[in-house]
Amino acid sequence: MLHTVALAVMNNPLLSIVICTYNRDKYLKKCLDHLVRQTADYDQFEVLVINNRSTDTTEQVCKDFQRGNPDIHFSHYFEDKQGLSFCRNRGIRESKASIISYIDDDAFADAEYARQLIGYFQHHPDVDAVGGRVTPIYHSQEPPWMSRFLLPLVAALDKGHKPGPFTGREFPIGANMAFRRSALEETGLFHTDLGRKGSYLGSGEEKDLFNQMKKQRRKIHYVPGAHVLHHIPDERLKTEYIRKMAMGIGRSEALRVRHSGFNIVLVKWIEELLKIGATAILALLYTISGQWAKASMLVKFRFWLFGSFISG
Repeated sequence: MLHTVALAVMNNPLLSIVICTYNRDKYLKKCLDHLVRQTADYDQFEVLVINNRSTDTTEQVCKDFQRGNPDIHFSHYFEDKQGLSFCRNRGIRESKASIISYIDDDAFADAEYARQLIGYFQHHPDVDAVGGRVTPIYHSQEPPWMSRFLLPLVAALDKGHKPGPFTGREFPIGANMAFRRSALEETGLFHTDLGRKGSYLGSGEEKDLFNQMKKQRRKIHYVPGAHVLHHIPDERLKTEYIRKMAMGIGRSEALRVRHSGFNIVLVKWIEELLKIGATAILALLYTISGQWAKASMLVKFRFWLFGSFISG
């Protein structure tokens, strides 16, 4: 099954904004509406929605948006292969620009988003990828167990107000990242065995790609002006959801390093064991300071992740 609808013909956009979605119609409309408010000229960017076998009203949301915003260069595609990595790679194939950005379907771009990305890549020709600032917006409130060590669970990223390189093991968040097309094609695209697939909360595809780029000594920068708000519903903060996410991360990490050679696997095992030790120390410190909820969730998360890593 393949549905493809495109309204505007566009020869040379500077930026392709790709939104991969799966049964998120209630957020997708707001995500698209924020892209209408961009300060960049509409002829400078295009918007693509990759619908990954959604069973809700996603297709109708796309049609309604297209009909109501004829000045936006917009297209939407139905990706039959289930998985976020398949969708992201499909976005590369269908996009027209030399710069490709990804935002989540529940992420809402700042009005300066497109202009900031275009300008940064133009003024930094040696940079191959960037990650923007991601601010979580909780439907109710931040849970009492949240600590800065678990902020990646809500895709939060804030390295301050100055742009600069990601260093060490840092890398952009998938909710807000952008690449030169040439870098994506030369690195090898997103690993389709990794990442989310339907309700399975896998991960690792972004980390895998950025690690490959780092091995190739490609420059990856933080651009705070390319800012998105990331909606966090209450169900995403429930213990069962966190457990599934932790187990998905563990399995994905096991899969990611499985065929990397003995030395890499050994280093990964050492890394995971060190993280267990660090978690124990942090949990003790939180407990001493009376922050039991933070201590408890840190321990649970590491237990679920490591157990899944071993069995994965």
